[in-house]
Amino acid sequence: MVKQIFLYVMAVFYGAAGINHFVNPKFYLKIIPSWLPYPSALNYISGALEIIFALILIPTATRSTGAWLVILLLLAVFPANIQMSVNYYHYNDPKFWLTIVRLPLQLVLIWWAWQYTK
Repeated sequence: MVKQIFLYVMAVFYGAAGINHFVNPKFYLKIIPSWLPYPSALNYISGALEIIFALILIPTATRSTGAWLVILLLLAVFPANIQMSVNYYHYNDPKFWLTIVRLPLQLVLIWWAWQYTK
């Protein structure tokens, strides 16, 4: 029962994060590393993927696939998390410490998704 609740929390979390890519694209565009091409497209693609993967997590038949896709997405967007830390450091943003905490949090999110790969 608890595992099911956490599954739905995760699905809502990724669905909401995906929607935020469309509602607040400027936030994401600032953290996409400059060496990546087509940042606007990458933002919308990653947002759409978050929404799709959140939906794929819900049915039992596709849950494992959805969890693996979430893990792959978390790995793919990790450079953006690093870029966010670099940006906050560069601008002496007082919230820089939060970006440092966020980096290992990715491992927790990967572990969480991994719980549903079986």
